[in-house]
Amino acid sequence: MRAYETAATLPEPMHRGKVRDVYDLGEHLLLVATDRVSAFDVILDRPIPDKGRILTGISDHWFSVTEEIFPNHRVSTDAADFPEPFRSEPGLAGRATLCWKADRVDVECVVRGYLAGSGWKEYQKTRSVCGVPLPDGLSKGSRLPSPIFTPTSKADEGHDEPMTFDEVVDMLGAELAGTLRDVSLSVYEHGHAVAKEKGFLLADTKFEFGRKDGRLILIDEVLTPDSSRYWRVEDWREGEPPESWDKQVIRDYLDGLDWDKTPPAPPVPEEIVHRARERYLDVYRALTGRELD
Repeated sequence: MRAYETAATLPEPMHRGKVRDVYDLGEHLLLVATDRVSAFDVILDRPIPDKGRILTGISDHWFSVTEEIFPNHRVSTDAADFPEPFRSEPGLAGRATLCWKADRVDVECVVRGYLAGSGWKEYQKTRSVCGVPLPDGLSKGSRLPSPIFTPTSKADEGHDEPMTFDEVVDMLGAELAGTLRDVSLSVYEHGHAVAKEKGFLLADTKFEFGRKDGRLILIDEVLTPDSSRYWRVEDWREGEPPESWDKQVIRDYLDGLDWDKTPPAPPVPEEIVHRARERYLDVYRALTGRELD
């Protein structure tokens, strides 16, 4: 159960996603990161305690770090700045972001700095990822010669589908497509450099953008363990990608069960949930330099 769900003073959210609830406040939105966990697009019955607060804190940190590169939608994460009845709901503390409402650009802007996940599978077949040619001789987990932009469609239902850059140009026009690519690469490279100093490699990530009053801004979340693949620097070896520092331990557990990946999900042991929570906390402490209150 979400910490704020017991408050009768709160209205129903405009949108309830797998892990976040969205409240429409006129020219603003209130994004609430719950402790819900999804794996293989199925919401699990056991949440990760404090996950919403951890992710909100990490994203808030990165919005501050990257706003010198590109503007974003964040207004405040301080509950004192929220309108009532949200201001008075203690369950929202640390897990909600007041942000500007924006018209979403329906392209998910993925940047890869290392060869992993679906990119590795595609490389083995085509020596390219999303139409971006790559040199021979790369192995699983290899750092790419330079980060690459590998966008996907942004679907409200179902799965996002890979797109080539030319397809993004056809959809949005050359100027906007080029801006999305260039900003995404710049924010990734800055994030990678900062995270590496803190002991983590930013293997890949995804960004979302929207327009407010005709101006393009970063929206949603940025460089969190739910939108990015983080590896510990000390664990990385060429050709041997380390474990991702997120909920991968939960995925691995479920993958080892006889489950067809359709609801309902099997129960996840408390020990596995605790290990996932500790990994989220490790990233939070390293990146923000703070302990969770």
